Amino acid sequence: MFYPKFIKNKIIGVTAPSGGSSDIVDLLKLENAINNFNKIDYKILITDNCKTSFNGRSSSIEERKKQLEDLFINEEVELIICLSGGDFLLEIIDKIDFNIIKNNPKWIQGYSDPTSLLFIITTNLDIATIYSNNFKTFSMKKWHPSLLNNMSLLEGKVLEQSSFEMFEEERIKSINGDEGFNLTKRVKWENLNDENFIKMEGRLIGGCLDVLLNLIGTKFDNTAIFLEKYKEDGIIWYFDNFGLTSEKLILAMWQLKNAGWFKYTKGIIFGRSTIEESYYDISFKDAIKESLSDLNVPIIINADIGHKPPQLTLINGALAKIESKDNKGTIVFELK
Repeated sequence: MFYPKFIKNKIIGVTAPSGGSSDIVDLLKLENAINNFNKIDYKILITDNCKTSFNGRSSSIEERKKQLEDLFINEEVELIICLSGGDFLLEIIDKIDFNIIKNNPKWIQGYSDPTSLLFIITTNLDIATIYSNNFKTFSMKKWHPSLLNNMSLLEGKVLEQSSFEMFEEERIKSINGDEGFNLTKRVKWENLNDENFIKMEGRLIGGCLDVLLNLIGTKFDNTAIFLEKYKEDGIIWYFDNFGLTSEKLILAMWQLKNAGWFKYTKGIIFGRSTIEESYYDISFKDAIKESLSDLNVPIIINADIGHKPPQLTLINGALAKIESKDNKGTIVFELK
């Protein structure tokens, strides 16, 4: 596994391979985030498509592809952060020249729709990537500790993180573009089978489950080869469920099992589901129990991952040690 260099010169490139800035508030968030980084001596280079939006896309397929590639080619840029999530990043995947990324490896970060890009880079090119905050999250006036942790990790200062105290159950509408998280509920990691203590170790990989399902069986699905390469380490999967109902979650797990993605799995960790819905009154917890009990591996749910912030900074491809006890958790990375 190749790990890009940690940030030294504090130059970040920001691009919008999926959604762009669709209204005045989005543009305010972009400017606020840039200003926040400038205050701590970071230089931000944004691509033109960060300020545009049309039918859910920041720009055309060719423009999104080129502006992403340009940031990888730019030798000054040490880190690329995706502006936001969205729905259509997959449109550019088969247009990207992945040799450019392979020959100019650097950290790239995002979550939700950027999953496809991150997952492909790690599983196909053996380059570690970061599943964490999109750039607009850095617009808040006072950064939450999760954002500070995020940047500390990218600067090479920390490789250990702990669960947070409170999380955002319901997002409030942004007016000024600098609001913080709406922290109203206590974080409670849960061990699926009510174990007192869970410890799992292995190589971490995953992302937004809704997006990962689209990759199964495509020419970009190099998962089987990736799993074989790291079978001695074992695999820890993490999943961020955005929009799957309990019924669809059960079917998604069936699909992953039959695609062979759970081979060599040593543990699974789920983030907080954004929308917990069921037509048959099946809980999120029971859906996971029903579909994954036959794997006989430790499973953690409701962790600090994904769309209900704050979230941990996860390194795709890194060795991870995850512990969960008394509704709290820790994750420690080893970069080898």
